[in-house]
Formats: sequence, C-alpha cells, structure tokens
Amino acid sequence: MQALTAGPAAAPRRQVIAGSVMASVAMIMLTGGMLAVWSEQRTNFVESEGTWLPNGVVIPEVAANVALIAFIAICTFAQWAVWSVKRQDRGHTAFALGVTALTAIMVINAQAFIYAQMGLGISDGAYATMFYAVTGMFTLLMIIGVVLTAVTAFRSIGGRSDNAIVVAHAIYWYTMAAIFSAIWFVVYITK
Repeated sequence: MQALTAGPAAAPRRQVIAGSVMASVAMIMLTGGMLAVWSEQRTNFVESEGTWLPNGVVIPEVAANVALIAFIAICTFAQWAVWSVKRQDRGHTAFALGVTALTAIMVINAQAFIYAQMGLGISDGAYATMFYAVTGMFTLLMIIGVVLTAVTAFRSIGGRSDNAIVVAHAIYWYTMAAIFSAIWFVVYITK
C-alpha cells in the first residue's frame, strides 16, 4: 500500500497584519473627520469673528517641525525592526524597537512642549477646544504606539518567531506618520 503525499503547506496566518491595516484605516478616518470638523469650525469662526487664532497665542513651530522630521526616523527604525526580525537578528530588532519607542516619546514630549508654550486653556474658546481635541487625539495615538512598540518588543524578542507583529508595528507607524503630516499641515501651518 502506498501512502499519499502531504498536501501543500498552509498559507501563513496574517490576522495581525489585517487587524493593523483595519486599525490604520480607522485611525485615518478618525483624523480625517476631526480635521474636517476643524476646517468647518475655522471657516465659520473666521466668517463671524474675523480671526481663528486667539490674540497673543504663539504656536512654537520649531517643535512641530522637529516632530514631523522625527517621523522619518520612526518609520526608518520600524522598518529596520522588520528587516532584522526576518533575519532573526534579535540584537538589531531590540535596538530598532528601542529607538522607535525613544523617538516616539520625543514626539510626545514635543507635543507637551507645544502645550506648555502656548499657555492656552482647553476652554479658552473654539480654537483652544478644537486644538486640544485634534492634538490630544494624536497624543493618545502616540501613547498607544509606544505601548504597541513595547508589546512588539516583548513578543518578537522574547522567543516567538512571529514576524507578523513587527510588520503590523511598522504599518502602525507609517499610518501615524501620514496622520501627523495632515495634522501638521492643517493645525500647525495653516492655523
């Protein structure tokens, strides 16, 4: 009697990547909706009051520009983690994820610096409310990204051979770079 040969290898499971893509689409939709409300509020306020940015409020653009440039590094480090985990290089994977988290914390610090320098209360008018809503949402997404980086580090360095979470991690940071680019242009540049 002759045994049957084994069938083809099962396709790799990609639920984590699919979930990351769906979460990224949701984040883009959330940001797009918030920026649309920002633009609508700005248009209505300028038509009725004349100026959107309150008098005496100065936005520190250097910190916002540094945060934007930092996303180039974040995306590079996240992709470096993908590259190194595929080659089973735990040292480089750990270092890449560490500097990704460190750079993301730097962006959160830049946002906190902007809040401190502006000296604007959250209830100081329509501009302040919208500014804190949009940038607060962004800051929350950044904190989630740092937590995701920590989870990715523990799962990928801690012995698992699952590369999908590192790819999902990179997708998250690419999405955050696109989100901050839109926020940077609408909130910090066009004011």
